[in-house]
Amino acid sequence: MDIKIRTLERKDLDLVHQLDNERMTMAFWFEEPYESFDELVSLYDKHIHDDRERRFVVDTDGKFAGILELVDIDFIHRTTEIQIIIENTFRGKGIATISMKKGLDYAFNTLNMYKVYLYVDVDNVRGLHIYKKLGFVEEGKLRKHFFANGKYHDSYLMGIFREEVKY
Repeated sequence: MDIKIRTLERKDLDLVHQLDNERMTMAFWFEEPYESFDELVSLYDKHIHDDRERRFVVDTDGKFAGILELVDIDFIHRTTEIQIIIENTFRGKGIATISMKKGLDYAFNTLNMYKVYLYVDVDNVRGLHIYKKLGFVEEGKLRKHFFANGKYHDSYLMGIFREEVKY
């Protein structure tokens, strides 16, 4: 299986739109589902030249398998948040782990970030397993910090430094 990350292009927006409209997927991202396609295009156009974000497609054997994003890139403090969504049919195959490694490599070795962090729902067992396996460390628990699917959720703030990544 050939897994790579590549820049998100306008041609990918139809597939991103499908991911953005999966209620359970977006709940793990603490985002509201059911985004309109026009809104997605508008956001893409607005952020295409934003230096504080990098958006990638997870490409598996030439197929769209998900998205990986580096957001809130801070070039003074050299920190960024990382986010990933893998499409349902590609889950459970190790694609998220490999993609996260590629995203971390980009953050540390291309953008020269000092620290990468993420937020993860305390009930997201799969995500927690992947992040801990990669070397992320729980830095704190945010109580009832995010609202999704009709209730508030606790979330872990997790972080990693370049030397902690388990490639």
